[in-house]
Amino acid sequence: MTSGSVFPTRRTLLKTAGIGAAGAPLLAAGRVPKQASASVPSALLPAPPGQVPPLLDRAKVDRALARLDDFAGYALAETGLPGLAVAVVYQDEVLYSKGFGVREVGKAGKITPDTVFQVASVSKPLASTVIAGVVGRKAIAWTDPVIQYNKDFALNDRYVTRNATFADLLSHRSGLQTGAGDLLEDLGFDRDYILSHLHQQPLDAFRSSYHYSNFGFTEGGQAAADAMDTSWEDLADKLLFGPLGMASSSYRLADYEKADNRAVLHVPVGNRQWAAKYRRDPDAEAPAGGASSSVRDLSQWLRLQLGGGTYAGEPVIDAAALQTTHVPHSVSGPASAPAARSRFYGLGWNVSYDDEGRVQLGHSGAFNLGAATAVSMLPGEQLAIVTLTNGRPQGIPEAINADFMDTAQHGSPTVDWLPFTAAIFRQQDEADKPEVDYGKLPPNPAPAGPNRRYTGTHDNSYYGPLVVFEDGGRLAMRMGPEGRQTTFELTHFDGGTFSFESIGENGNGLAGALFAGTGRGSSPQVTLDFYDRTGLGTFTRRGR
Repeated sequence: MTSGSVFPTRRTLLKTAGIGAAGAPLLAAGRVPKQASASVPSALLPAPPGQVPPLLDRAKVDRALARLDDFAGYALAETGLPGLAVAVVYQDEVLYSKGFGVREVGKAGKITPDTVFQVASVSKPLASTVIAGVVGRKAIAWTDPVIQYNKDFALNDRYVTRNATFADLLSHRSGLQTGAGDLLEDLGFDRDYILSHLHQQPLDAFRSSYHYSNFGFTEGGQAAADAMDTSWEDLADKLLFGPLGMASSSYRLADYEKADNRAVLHVPVGNRQWAAKYRRDPDAEAPAGGASSSVRDLSQWLRLQLGGGTYAGEPVIDAAALQTTHVPHSVSGPASAPAARSRFYGLGWNVSYDDEGRVQLGHSGAFNLGAATAVSMLPGEQLAIVTLTNGRPQGIPEAINADFMDTAQHGSPTVDWLPFTAAIFRQQDEADKPEVDYGKLPPNPAPAGPNRRYTGTHDNSYYGPLVVFEDGGRLAMRMGPEGRQTTFELTHFDGGTFSFESIGENGNGLAGALFAGTGRGSSPQVTLDFYDRTGLGTFTRRGR
């Protein structure tokens, strides 16, 4: 799962590098150079800039709306994506809500504004809205340590365990590494098991590092539900989905799967070819990635967001608590040059600032098993767009949102957004490839030992037991929660190293099972490199 934000224009990219229209470095608005202000009384210094006055109007928004049908069609034609849906909100009015394409390839069902999608990490800004509702009821504070509400909460440092707050967990600054817990989810472990094992994950610096953590975020949502003495799923229904009439929205996989008008997941299988191959169960990480919704429902949530917690004239979420989710809490992308801009993360939102100093809020959602979504907002302009798709991430919803926002602000797009975002996602895919290509055997592989050298039960306190066994003369291994284990076939690679196919949302092809020891006896340990990303992937043979 990825987090995305509003993509910049080419002009913004130049300014991010510190170059203005005339090639001179930029100076932040309202900022006095340090040497010039040293002798000036503070009362005479300019006040920090306030909210930028709106620069858009209905005519500019309408001009962007006029492109949406064509751009959505262009995106489908260029990529072969089965379908998508888009909604636009401006000044508390839903101006656009439309579906394109089909819910599943090879079937007749069309996508409509009411089609339900799995929204992946767009679940996070939805979740922070719910938690803001808990804060507004004074059941918790953003600065409360979560251990006050979940006595079992623990991370791999006593100080962090005692002091990590809701704001820390929801802004990814707890020190948990990116992906901590995700591989347990792929194996089928539930939320309770995963959260109770996060204390084994190594930590980076508390509050001074940023690592995108689904299960750190999930712990924040779960602790808020604990404070209200209810489940997370029921809390979201009570505080958000119910009051806004979002009848098609839920944090339960079962609700998504029973919807008649439902978009299924797709992955690419060739040039402009897609197939519905996988089912994604995100219930374990529900606050971070388990929501499902339609663009009709999400447009009501965007009205609430742009309305500062007010919906249809009625206060629903406390304005101050909601505003706290919209401001920077972590530096997610430090500036790479002296005059460049940094990127920030709020509470469930990516936060950035455009050429005119306007705040931009956004988030992407991504299931590699077949969903990609994105939401973008300019709160000062009272403008927002959400795009949901039923295909593996390729930058498509980000391109649609960016093209719309770019056109609204500049009259026409300054970038051909579809290839621009596609290139970014291709780079991410390349970076995620395994370091060792187990599909290419070494020229002279050493022979494996007899099967009995490797068979047996191997223990691991994080992943649980791994059973290596012989099946029809070949080796295989089995791991996962009791009653839901996954069996992996093992193929000899070199000496005591075997390969297996990685699975789940984070699967990236063949991985290695590296058995230790070369003597005549049984191998005492096996390390699964795919599961060893933070040093937790070594299993010790029972009885040794």
